[in-house]
Amino acid sequence: MSFSLRSKDLLGVLLLAVLLVVVLPLVLEPFRLNMVGKYLTYAFVAVGLVLCWGNAGILSLGQGVFFGLGGYCMAMYLKLEASTPEATKIQSTPGIPDFMDWNQLTSLPFFWVPFKSLGFSVIAVMLVPAVFALVLAFALFKRRVGGVYFAIITQALAAIMSILIIGQQGYTGGVNGITDLRTLHGWDIRTDSAKFILYFVNVGLLIGVILLCQFVQRSKLGRILVAMRDKEDRVRFSGYDVASFKIFVFCFAAALAGIGGAMFTLQVGFMSPSFVGITPSIEMVIYTAVGGRLSLLGAVYGTLLVNWAKTSFSESFPELWLFGLGGLFIAVVLLFPNGLAGLYRTYVEPRLGALLGRKGAEPKAAPAPAE
Repeated sequence: MSFSLRSKDLLGVLLLAVLLVVVLPLVLEPFRLNMVGKYLTYAFVAVGLVLCWGNAGILSLGQGVFFGLGGYCMAMYLKLEASTPEATKIQSTPGIPDFMDWNQLTSLPFFWVPFKSLGFSVIAVMLVPAVFALVLAFALFKRRVGGVYFAIITQALAAIMSILIIGQQGYTGGVNGITDLRTLHGWDIRTDSAKFILYFVNVGLLIGVILLCQFVQRSKLGRILVAMRDKEDRVRFSGYDVASFKIFVFCFAAALAGIGGAMFTLQVGFMSPSFVGITPSIEMVIYTAVGGRLSLLGAVYGTLLVNWAKTSFSESFPELWLFGLGGLFIAVVLLFPNGLAGLYRTYVEPRLGALLGRKGAEPKAAPAPAE
């Protein structure tokens, strides 16, 4: 029994959907299911890294920046909705977020004003990370900066952005971030029923993103990205503008990370600079590496597995978990560089295909007797 590439991809997505939509909601209590929903917000970043790192060969160690930008865009809208003059009447300046009042701001900063609109905020969740990535990518890729130098620059960007957010406490909430988020367009997002609904919204968006990325991989663009990763000079000499393709895929991955950040803010109820810095950015790369940097579905399973392990082991061994995470990354690089998806393709898929082939084979008819 054999499937075409498209059929196998769709079957994998269907199995993932069944796991997330049917199995987990039935077996997990609301608290644990909400934690899975939080893990899935990171999967948006991991899926984007498959295209950016796995297919195009662009390793970014600063995806937490775009995750955080998307999260802050959504948090700004939610915070403004929670900061009505009636709700903040005890402040010195009613109608502005509480942390601005604490820092003696007397009016809402101009760049916060558009986030009073839900429509603008939803667009900004994807547009702001993409534009930020566009500026960085245009400055670097047009000058043919790539490889380890690009990875170091993105890592430095994550550190700079984290310091900037913490330093501008009156505008960003500082080290505490933006907290006390209550409603989305009048809908209370703090209740268990709201978190249950947001989980399914999260799953639906993730499945849609995976299908979109599979379409990109199967298209001519996807083939060019792979060729660019393996033989960049040959692609350039063939007449393609390599820098433009790199800029596109990097911005696309940033937009996906922004969606994940926005869903994290809705699912968890806050956003802080702790999700913007170097450590979360490297962890997101590890999710992709463990699942398989060449597999979209593998990246999702890798994200779920690593975060489940982090939650389980950090509760018992909080001081040792970071060492374990580093050891896991080293083991992936040395022992199975294609991650869990590579192990599946190498050891499980051939045996499964042989088993299904034997079961699906029809017995041969006996030869007719000679007359």
